[in-house]
Amino acid sequence: MHEYAVPIKAEEKILQDGNHLDQYSSVEISNKTIKFSYHFKLWKIASTSMCILVKEGSQILSQLKEGNTFNMKYYASDPLCPVEYRDTAIQNITKDDHGKFKGHYLVCLKIQDNHETIKPH
Repeated sequence: MHEYAVPIKAEEKILQDGNHLDQYSSVEISNKTIKFSYHFKLWKIASTSMCILVKEGSQILSQLKEGNTFNMKYYASDPLCPVEYRDTAIQNITKDDHGKFKGHYLVCLKIQDNHETIKPH
């Protein structure tokens, strides 16, 4: 690296390419139409895709439709970082019948631009 080169910080890289996978480890989904809060681990399926796995037969599956937007609660990879509420669109939903995630639906998420940070107590 040249001495005049400025390394890109992780936060700047996330903003540049829209990939939040290094920033968040899990997400919680809840709203008025969903009876319970559902907590999911975030998965990196492709270099730019952030997804959750939903088991076939799960009650939340009927609430998740492509194009729907939810205000989801994101938990940071660093436990000392605050949680964030981010409007998130369901990009696509794919059933995996044969692969690693057989019996699950792969739900790809796309975080919208806004966010609200909740600092830990």
